[in-house]
Amino acid sequence: MSRRLIVGITGATGVVYGVRLLEALRDCGIETHLVMTRPAAVTIGYELETTAAEVRRLADVVYPLQDVGARIASGGFATMGMVVAPCSMRSLAAIATGLSDNLLTRAADVTLKERRRLVLLVRETPLSLVHLRNMLQVTEAGAIVMPPLPAFYARPASIAEMVDHTVGRVLDLFGIDNRMSPVWRAPDGGQEGE
Repeated sequence: MSRRLIVGITGATGVVYGVRLLEALRDCGIETHLVMTRPAAVTIGYELETTAAEVRRLADVVYPLQDVGARIASGGFATMGMVVAPCSMRSLAAIATGLSDNLLTRAADVTLKERRRLVLLVRETPLSLVHLRNMLQVTEAGAIVMPPLPAFYARPASIAEMVDHTVGRVLDLFGIDNRMSPVWRAPDGGQEGE
């Protein structure tokens, strides 16, 4: 299997998930192929102490959003799959309906048609019936809908620890070894599933 992963970042709140994912994948030796929406760059400016240009430098390869002829738009370009972190409801709707109107949604569509893993860190609350139907539709098509919800059993001491836990779970879904998400230990010292 190719050790390369496509990362999409949309303009939904929570761009830190995509940024931290890029950092973690770099540390794990995974080649990253990044595509960001225009609203993602705006949200980065609102939410982080970094710039969109600095985020782009975290990736091995960066593609313009409108370059629908890029390598990641082809099923012949082998990857482990794709993560959209965060995934806006607009991008979710486009992916759910096969609307490949930009490179991010086209790469997601290709990931699904090639039966590769597609993980969507959807961000919205509360959820409307339209959102839920789109989540069901992408799940039926083979995607994994993974809202980035904090796990409090690990007693995180910071937002960074909550973000790392979620990113660690994403890496787990691709079989990438990491120490970002702590193993659940029940109060009696046992492990989940024992």
